[in-house]
Amino acid sequence: MTSIDRLSRRQVGVGALAAAAALVVSPAVLQAQTDSPQLDVHFVPTPMEVVDAMLRMADLKKGEFLIDLGSGDGRIPIHAVKKYGAKALGVDLDPRRLKEAADNARKEGVQDEVTFRLQNLFETDLSQADVISMYLLSSINAKLRPKLLELRPGVRIVSHAFNMGDWEPDQHERIEGRNAYMWIVPARVAGRWQMEVGGNKFPLEITQQYQRFEGSAEPGGKTTPVEDGRLKGTAISFTVEIDGKPRTFTGAVNDGAMVGTGPDAGAWNARRAAS
Repeated sequence: MTSIDRLSRRQVGVGALAAAAALVVSPAVLQAQTDSPQLDVHFVPTPMEVVDAMLRMADLKKGEFLIDLGSGDGRIPIHAVKKYGAKALGVDLDPRRLKEAADNARKEGVQDEVTFRLQNLFETDLSQADVISMYLLSSINAKLRPKLLELRPGVRIVSHAFNMGDWEPDQHERIEGRNAYMWIVPARVAGRWQMEVGGNKFPLEITQQYQRFEGSAEPGGKTTPVEDGRLKGTAISFTVEIDGKPRTFTGAVNDGAMVGTGPDAGAWNARRAAS
């Protein structure tokens, strides 16, 4: 059992910004602050078996960057670095928890690979993250959701206990009676497209709700529904009836274009229509 396994308390602050500017905290130089900040929420720690399940669900890889929102005692970013070979950042509003996290990182020998920062999670730059982890509240998750959906398609988000409202998870697991959720930020495909199949071009109109979408297409000038639309990051699949037969298309979305992949490679493509 490592020292991080024996940690007994995690307190997460997600309230008003505790400092005018973010303080990057290095384990070697972090100074303890004795004043207790005003925190909106106090959380108990995520059990280590749930931590490991969350990072496994996120398919965290060596060299990827994890940001833990409300990092408490640091167990999630520390485990991400030590077991998975990731780089990590933890943000929290409680200086005492930040000192505890920095001390734990030093004890685990990963102080050079993880940083802890005194910062409001709503003001944290998430743009470089490959994985985001959190143990907040459903209400906080809902407030974060617009910011999360603006991230690069393919970013994975994992949450202990609390969901994202009507944004359904891509994966949900129960670990010893506890819920763990995982979402993949979907590509943005809503709007008008020009689709080409076998040299034939026709309009494609899409409406999107998170990783699911529907719409209509006009192959041969006949309007037909787009069905079973699904996104997994940049991977896309949907079904359109062409010449009286349903056909499922699979591909990838990149830079305003859809391109067939796998068995569909070269068989179809689509580009955003001029507005």
